[in-house]
Amino acid sequence: MLATQRNLGRVYVKAKECKEQVSVEEFAIILAKHFTSFYPQVTAAIVKIVEKPWERISMNGQPHDHGFKLGSERHTTEVIVQKNGSLQLTSGVVGLSLLKTTQSGFVGFVRDQNTILPETRERMLATEVSASWRYQFESLSSINNKPPQFTEKYLHVKKVLMDTFFGSPKEGVYSPSVQATLYDMAKAVLGRFPDISSIHLKMPNIHFLPVNLSSKVNPVIVKFEDDVYLPTDEPHGSIEASLSRPLSKM
Repeated sequence: MLATQRNLGRVYVKAKECKEQVSVEEFAIILAKHFTSFYPQVTAAIVKIVEKPWERISMNGQPHDHGFKLGSERHTTEVIVQKNGSLQLTSGVVGLSLLKTTQSGFVGFVRDQNTILPETRERMLATEVSASWRYQFESLSSINNKPPQFTEKYLHVKKVLMDTFFGSPKEGVYSPSVQATLYDMAKAVLGRFPDISSIHLKMPNIHFLPVNLSSKVNPVIVKFEDDVYLPTDEPHGSIEASLSRPLSKM
């Protein structure tokens, strides 16, 4: 269905009809149910929503009554509802920037005659996580019978991703590679949340390279001492993987 001003107005009406705060997942389901039931010619509706996180600011340790700032990562959802009531529900987070200054390396990778990347057991690890996870709900009735707390679930999934990436506050956790950490993060989510059937993670390897400056005259203009790093946007590897339960629908 093509978007029209009339349909946009219906979105505002449906938002107004919500007498209490609902999650983006619940609102997407409300819209999809409306369009599949209101229009006889519509057999399915796909609704995608991106929620931008406004965070209350604090001044001198006191939460401000009406002051907010825009956070970085965004909460996403995609809902597909068929006229017969079947449901596909995916949630996610985009733009979750994470960095740890130690407890990371990259060794033991496949090498050939063209490999120039040196192995290292100590480096800075930075990435911007994009994650999407598929819920096991397959019908609108399964949602109505037991309404899940989608906003709380989103926050809990994000916490599991971050806890697995960083480890405990004092000891941390060693990352042998972005690939290994990505797998551990996805596995932790499936292990923690039985109603999530699959998860897809994308984690580009954002480099912060140690700065060493030298010349033919002066071999050590600046010697790196864990103090000066060069952030590089390109080139970087973009690591992606999907993990699912046995027999789950991706």
